[in-house]
Amino acid sequence: MTLDNRVVMITGASSGLGEQISYASAKKGYRLVLAARRYEQLEKVATKCLTHGASSVNIYTLDIGKIETIDRVYAQIKEDVGQVDILVNNAGFGLFEELIHIDLKTIQEMFNVNVVGLIYLSRIVVADMLAKGRGHLINIASQAGKMATPKSTIYAATKHAVLGFSNALRLEVKPYGVQVTTVNPGPIKTDFFERADKTGHYLDDMGIWVLDPSKLANRIVASYGHTTREINAPFLMNLGANFYTLFPHLGDFLAGTVFNKK
Repeated sequence: MTLDNRVVMITGASSGLGEQISYASAKKGYRLVLAARRYEQLEKVATKCLTHGASSVNIYTLDIGKIETIDRVYAQIKEDVGQVDILVNNAGFGLFEELIHIDLKTIQEMFNVNVVGLIYLSRIVVADMLAKGRGHLINIASQAGKMATPKSTIYAATKHAVLGFSNALRLEVKPYGVQVTTVNPGPIKTDFFERADKTGHYLDDMGIWVLDPSKLANRIVASYGHTTREINAPFLMNLGANFYTLFPHLGDFLAGTVFNKK
């Protein structure tokens, strides 16, 4: 397939990393399907994508946490555009707070958005990919799913779930020509932290660990169609996560000191 025939769907495309992935995909000439809760913001992103070279851009209002709406929206996407060739599951949110201060409603919302909605959308899209004999699923997880830190109990749990889901699904669909890539970033300079960080200084405290969303987006788009198992960034934080697995006591020390800036 030529690039201008491939359909790339990106959730959470109205801002942050999803917005930057949209622009990076547009520069490669893909047909874009952008989905998010904020339609007006999606319209602005779509306009920029067209100026960047996207073959076409279709936008859809989608709250991935409202599972009952996913079938309807995806059916409309198939009618308008056709089957999705590359799905980037980017939509998600976090809240940095001690467990005893997080209410049940927030816990359920975070799991619905970060895990259940992601899995359900993946399920129906992957079914089409398997029928076609090709496709690429890219799940945005987090370094928090590999090495949890204080005040990230629920967020880390959701991202750990995304990692487990992705690793199992990768093995299931590989024989049928479908690839699964997991992206595990550390903190990214986006509006994600407007909700996640109540202190307002987390990104400043993290300093050199903070990622540029446009650079990460370029790495993600460069992986389209390739058998890339994981994209991990920044390098040193991922190295710390590997130490966490090999040397858990040292990992607990790093997670509670060096990487604990909440």
